Amino acid sequence: MNKKQIITFAISLTIIIAVFIIWIINGTYVFTQTQILIEKKDALFGTTYKEWQNKFIWGLDLTLIISAVSIIASTILFFIFKVKRKRKNEINS
Repeated sequence: MNKKQIITFAISLTIIIAVFIIWIINGTYVFTQTQILIEKKDALFGTTYKEWQNKFIWGLDLTLIISAVSIIASTILFFIFKVKRKRKNEINS
């Protein structure tokens, strides 16, 4: 492996690890949520009611999509950098 391939591999691995850490920090939900249901109490009448609150919660689905795109991009770049190295050696020979 040449330097560009090692850098590509390291960046891809870093992205994947960071995405999984973000997913774990946000509560390991399976699906990404953009709203959550909050139960509130009415101060005047003492009753409770439910209300949707806008809040983004990172899910496993988003984590896997970002990981897959990172793996695909790094694989393509890995082979592109490998092909360029072979071509360079063939030209010099």
